[in-house]
Amino acid sequence: MARTGNASQPRHASGKQKQAKQGAFDGPRSIVLPRLMLIFAVFALVVIGLVMVFSTTSVEAINVGASPVNEAVKQLAIALGGAVLCFLVARFVPYYVWLGPALWVVWAGIVVLLLSTALFGLVGLGAQRWLELGSITFQPSELAKPAFLLMGARVMYKSRVESYNLAKTTLMMLVFVLVPLALLFVSQSDLGTTIICLAGLVAVLWLAGVPIAPFLGALVLIAVFGVVAVFTVGYRSSRMAFLNPWVDKYGDGWQLVQSFYAFAEGGLFGVGLGNSAHKYQYLPEAETDFIFAIIGEELGLVGAVAVVVLFVIVLWAGLRIARSAPDLFGTMVAGGCTVMLVFQAFLNIGCVLGLLPITGKPLPFISSGGTALLGSLILVALILSVSFASGSTSGVYDKRRSELSIVRAQPYPARAGDSRQGGARRASGSSSRSQTVARSGSASRRR
Repeated sequence: MARTGNASQPRHASGKQKQAKQGAFDGPRSIVLPRLMLIFAVFALVVIGLVMVFSTTSVEAINVGASPVNEAVKQLAIALGGAVLCFLVARFVPYYVWLGPALWVVWAGIVVLLLSTALFGLVGLGAQRWLELGSITFQPSELAKPAFLLMGARVMYKSRVESYNLAKTTLMMLVFVLVPLALLFVSQSDLGTTIICLAGLVAVLWLAGVPIAPFLGALVLIAVFGVVAVFTVGYRSSRMAFLNPWVDKYGDGWQLVQSFYAFAEGGLFGVGLGNSAHKYQYLPEAETDFIFAIIGEELGLVGAVAVVVLFVIVLWAGLRIARSAPDLFGTMVAGGCTVMLVFQAFLNIGCVLGLLPITGKPLPFISSGGTALLGSLILVALILSVSFASGSTSGVYDKRRSELSIVRAQPYPARAGDSRQGGARRASGSSSRSQTVARSGSASRRR
């Protein structure tokens, strides 16, 4: 059985040449507008993050005799380096490169880092999640998120193009995505990152057009996993204090109660930038997990809502970019990265507001933490890479062509009773043109 369109080669070559000449403003409005809105929203969130990191860390720095701008300068340096990396990946690393050997190199590197963390990692806040390389300390789990999502999208794309059956697709997802993710969960006791990765993978499955039965089955398994993980593992079960933090407001409920006080103090317009009282050691992890509460206190409801609106813009822009992607792989990459980013943001906000159990995950682009910021900017770079490729193709028609497979090819048969001359004419015509029956991978797989 012959198949059209190698997933990683010929069709994208011309697009690659055109992509190099494209600017951020080049292309039709339906493609350029979401791209610019995404860049604007991410830039605004990073700027807000730098300001709030300075506000929340300056007091503690002065308390220990350090410069009040130390943490803010570190965050700024990482933001600038991440912005450069984001630009280079978005403009010069086409998204379809991840269908080739490059992804295997990245995936293997992430697995090695996770194993190294399990064996030699630093322990902090009750978990072993950090690696130390010289003077640099980082969290490999933050870099694992884009790698696992790309691998999941690759497996689903190959499944569609090469018509894998359900058993083979499930096995590949298990070996190359779920097993490494289980390693992360077990070795680092990191339920938050695990749930965020699973949310991105669910988005990939949805965009891949997985039939409803397997899709619902995957959702049920994830829900069961979440419930079991929360109620059966030590300190996680104590985080269920969010259901009524006032019962133990000086114990397990302390952090959440202080978060409520911060929002109440902020009111509509806030107490003013830099004037938070709860960052003075009252609210634990004010610069990371609970920075949104300090935003609510200093900038009020208006500032908090502005942050939420910016994340909604990221969601809208990312999904529009996914919709305009040149092929299914681009759709899954852009859509999955977008869902992963915004899901983490609303997970953090939900925890700070007492709507969800505390997971300890930072607010993307805003919370203090270099690896978290770098991982978020890499996800943005992948989305923009799809956007820049979208402007260099003819959109939906290329997408349909890339997902077609040749089922059979045969000449037109000569009809009985035809004259020798007419049959000869038809036979000669059939030699130059074959009857080709093409089918869409998605249609055939749903039958």
